[in-house]
Amino acid sequence: MIKLKVSLSSIDKVKSFVNTISKFNCEFDLISGRYVIDAKSIMGIFSLDLSKPIELQIHTNDEKDEVLEALKEYIVE
Repeated sequence: MIKLKVSLSSIDKVKSFVNTISKFNCEFDLISGRYVIDAKSIMGIFSLDLSKPIELQIHTNDEKDEVLEALKEYIVE
């Protein structure tokens, strides 16, 4: 499992994020406080506070490099 922080601060960024991760077969979870949301769910993402970075958990080992490369524009430190 990979854990990192992502920034999804606009509607367009959320749409492109979901389109990007939907290309992969692994599971993606967004965690904000006590809420865990399926990151492939646009409606679920909009139920979170998007004004600050959100923790993303990626459940994969096979596609790790490809996933990280595809998500580099959303990752924040």
